[in-house]
Amino acid sequence: MTQFKDLDPLLHSQLRLAVVSLLMNVEVADFSFLQEKTGATSGNLSIQITKLKEAGYIEVTKKFSGNYPQTLCRITPLGRQKFVDYVNALKEYLNPEKNI
Repeated sequence: MTQFKDLDPLLHSQLRLAVVSLLMNVEVADFSFLQEKTGATSGNLSIQITKLKEAGYIEVTKKFSGNYPQTLCRITPLGRQKFVDYVNALKEYLNPEKNI
């Protein structure tokens, strides 16, 4: 029987996976962009960003743009590697015959 790799539980969450997927394709993204693209509520997105930040997958910078607070997110080298590992593990699930 084929041995499947474990999927990263942090990235296996739909919203966290969406955030990391978006960050893989941009240098930096603000909170509003991530919220618009994911359709998440502010509270849920904030919690998921915090989890990714605590794991070291993303960096979060908070600043002001005019009089408004702005949260900027960028993927870290660790986050980039974890995403690649996750995608490769999923590929094994999608095509297990290659692993026999």
